[in-house]
Amino acid sequence: MASVRAMEEGGVVVLGGGSHSKNKEIMRHGRTAHNMSSSSLRKKSDLSLVSKVPCSLLRSFLANLQEIFLGTKLFVLFPAVPLAVVAHYFHFGRAWVFALSLLGLTPLAERVSFLTEQIAFYTGPTVGGLLNATCGNATELIIALFALRQAKVEVVKWSLMGSILSNLLLVLGTSLFAGGLKNLDKEQLFDPKQAEVNTGLLLLGSLCHLLTLLFKYAIGSGEPGDVTGPQLALSRTCSFVMLIGYVAYLFFQLKTHRRLFESPEEDDKNDNVSEETPVIGFSSSLAWLIVMTVVIAVLSEYVVGTIEDASTSWGISVSFISIILLPIVGNAAEHAGAIIFAFKNKLDITMGVSLGSATQISMFVVPLSVLVGWAMGVQLDLDFKILETGSLIISILVTSFTLQDGTSHYMKGIVLLLCYIVIGACFFVLKTPLNQPNGLSSGYHSATNDVIMI
Repeated sequence: MASVRAMEEGGVVVLGGGSHSKNKEIMRHGRTAHNMSSSSLRKKSDLSLVSKVPCSLLRSFLANLQEIFLGTKLFVLFPAVPLAVVAHYFHFGRAWVFALSLLGLTPLAERVSFLTEQIAFYTGPTVGGLLNATCGNATELIIALFALRQAKVEVVKWSLMGSILSNLLLVLGTSLFAGGLKNLDKEQLFDPKQAEVNTGLLLLGSLCHLLTLLFKYAIGSGEPGDVTGPQLALSRTCSFVMLIGYVAYLFFQLKTHRRLFESPEEDDKNDNVSEETPVIGFSSSLAWLIVMTVVIAVLSEYVVGTIEDASTSWGISVSFISIILLPIVGNAAEHAGAIIFAFKNKLDITMGVSLGSATQISMFVVPLSVLVGWAMGVQLDLDFKILETGSLIISILVTSFTLQDGTSHYMKGIVLLLCYIVIGACFFVLKTPLNQPNGLSSGYHSATNDVIMI
């Protein structure tokens, strides 16, 4: 009977023998579309030189370093991480710190996905899925938490909303457009059931935003930027409801209806078996995950602290940087993977990446940020303002109608991309200033005053 031989030497796993089907079963442990998308940017590491090192402990450490830093096609961006730290401490210019930190977050986000997948091999499908559900958008969550700590409420709202819009319109639109052009001679199909679940949850999240916005006008709260006690209470109640919905979604995805979210590529005989086995031990993966999270936290603090200086230096509003630039650069690895799979006519993975990430941000990261802000004494509510809320709701509706029939062609991608361009142009023209440090004054109110003065 075939078996899998696994030997772990100080955290480096070497797999040999066994059957292809057994390796497939190992691969299923918590591996989601998010992981598979990131894996498209990974490459094999040549350990021939490292294997010649006589000391086993040193050999293990060097092998880990090689897998972590050279096992991705984005390794060329890793130098941006130390350069951002150097630019910060030697005062090279805060706009440079912002740009380098943003670039450094790109490979780090992909490595977090890689490490969570490695851990999932040892923890099983349920724990692995939960780990991916909490770490899948770790960059957005960490940036939001640091922005909360600095009471930059609008940056939190803009960056999270921008991530949702980016996944729904830019990533999905580019994927459908590229996939449609590559597969003109065949009809691209995907399972619409997964899309229905995700868009339903996204509409639930947008309803919470809309109700908070309308509630403010219903009670006549006075100043446009004021956050009243009842409005905060409603936002926090809706946040609990959204988290309950997300927990139900995880149970639905990982337990009762797991078949809807399993990629058919698991049965593809052309899959590379080496990509379906762990290459780093559990303890090493956990240690590196902690290290990567700490580095992401450092760079996120740099990004939040220098975003206004970058806005002034580049002549671009903070709202445009937060809504458009942050999501594009911060999630570049994941986005590229989604496009690659669409190019290969594997739209189920693309849908899992774009819609899954948007759902995770909307139903988990946003309400969690509201509740964390509550604990920190920061008045963060679900009122994303009229323009932002309207853009979000229309984007979800357009995406839902686009995906309802389970087929795709390049024209659908063009529609989504044009929607994203229009929204981006709107926020580029709208020079919305940041709120005051207490997070209570209105950006729109200030912008209106500026127009009146002119």
